[in-house]
Amino acid sequence: MRANWSLVVDKILTHSNHDELAVLFRLLLTEEERSAVAGRLKVFQTLLEGELSQRQIAAEYQVSIATITRCSNYLKNMSNEQRAQVQKLIL
Repeated sequence: MRANWSLVVDKILTHSNHDELAVLFRLLLTEEERSAVAGRLKVFQTLLEGELSQRQIAAEYQVSIATITRCSNYLKNMSNEQRAQVQKLIL
């Protein structure tokens, strides 16, 4: 059986309650994975705000330079429309 990401997204969308979502994510993701997702979200937010250097972000949020570089490169390769959509979603 091949994993289907859209089924995961659909399941997430059926829950609007914070506690239910927290339980679902604890079920689906390990502590390390949840921490990585939270770190990546914070990196994207901080990069979009543009106030800290990559080294400052790494020190402040205890994420690797490699993660920050991947996030930064992803943002650089987005169209203006995609970037605006991401800003709306996470800032």
